[in-house]
Amino acid sequence: MAHAIRMPKPGQMTEECVLTSWLKAEGDPVHRGDVVFEIETDKSSMEVEAFDEGVLLKRLVAEGETVPVNAICGWIGQPGEAVPEVDAAAAAGPAALPPAPSAPVAGAPPAAGRLRISPRATRLAADAGIDPRTLVGSGPDGRIVERDVRTAIAGAAAGVAGTSAAALAAGAPATTPRPVPAFAVSSVEGEEASRPLSRMRRVIAERLTASYQSTPHFTVTVAADVTRLLAYRTELKTAGVDITVTDFVLAATAQTLVEFPDVNARTDGLSVFPRRRIHLGVAVSLPAGLVVPVIRDADRLTVGEIHDRAAALSAAARDGKLTVDEMTGGTFTVSNLGMFGVDEFSAIINPGEAAILAVASALRTPVAIGEALAVRWVMKLTLSSDHRLVDGEMAARFLNALRRRLEDARSLRVD
Repeated sequence: MAHAIRMPKPGQMTEECVLTSWLKAEGDPVHRGDVVFEIETDKSSMEVEAFDEGVLLKRLVAEGETVPVNAICGWIGQPGEAVPEVDAAAAAGPAALPPAPSAPVAGAPPAAGRLRISPRATRLAADAGIDPRTLVGSGPDGRIVERDVRTAIAGAAAGVAGTSAAALAAGAPATTPRPVPAFAVSSVEGEEASRPLSRMRRVIAERLTASYQSTPHFTVTVAADVTRLLAYRTELKTAGVDITVTDFVLAATAQTLVEFPDVNARTDGLSVFPRRRIHLGVAVSLPAGLVVPVIRDADRLTVGEIHDRAAALSAAARDGKLTVDEMTGGTFTVSNLGMFGVDEFSAIINPGEAAILAVASALRTPVAIGEALAVRWVMKLTLSSDHRLVDGEMAARFLNALRRRLEDARSLRVD
């Protein structure tokens, strides 16, 4: 009996993955534990192993296609064994298929059986508000593929919405453009054709929009004099110890969270959920978006250990090799834009946390010391907090405690 190879669900929030490459060709022998293909989620890459023995009978998904989790990507069985006639979208269940029409659609080509459309094209059409039943596919056996939807999007801008290149070539009539929502902004002169957000940026947008709309944010800012911290860092670097300002900030933040456990907790608006362990999320910027790998039990680590862990996680993030465990379970997040010449900024709280720390650049600033004026290195720290759990006084006390630790950086254990 043939065994299905399904798209795994790498994370709780993951609903689809891209099959980036097949490592087995049809007919290749497959052993239990062999890597059959590689996938990419919105934030990481991973390998998918076989659970059955035999040969790879059929590959249902092309490289580069986006597939819903639990969809069948291929079949393993004995040589010559028949496999069920099903594609990946159908195998994933009704949610992966386009909705059935409630009424005839003008301009739609005659339907002969179920709609044949790739998962990537399905998602792109849904995002763009295009009815896939109005398209004629240019893929194998008339299957609608991503390029058909992209052509329809471009056509909509030119006044031929809903018609793919293949449909135009066949003389199909253009459909009426869909109504523009009341909140939409009209295009302006010089504006180019739209492009869809990357999958990673869509996830970020959805999560942070939900957080900002459901969580009463408020911010408090302090200015920390980090002149002595920078001098101490220079001493360490001269001695061959490579520690960054971010490492000191993370270590000081972890120790301050021990002092203020409610800032490390979370709330649903009815109850408080305390957390005894401190797992710091560190925002890492990538070309496709932002990821937040997690340093676990950061309060138990020295500055040097935090440096090593943060460097390893950042490298894995940039290589797309972060695991799900390395990106989940954070209790507090630090976002540092200090390396980009930023005077001050505030950040949006990650869902499931009570606060996030925004770290700006250390800037040479005139400071009054007694009756004299001196130039010092000053860094702004802004705490965005969930006002349901953290009030203004607690946020102020937290930031002042953090500032004291940074201004006395030698008190933090380096090794």
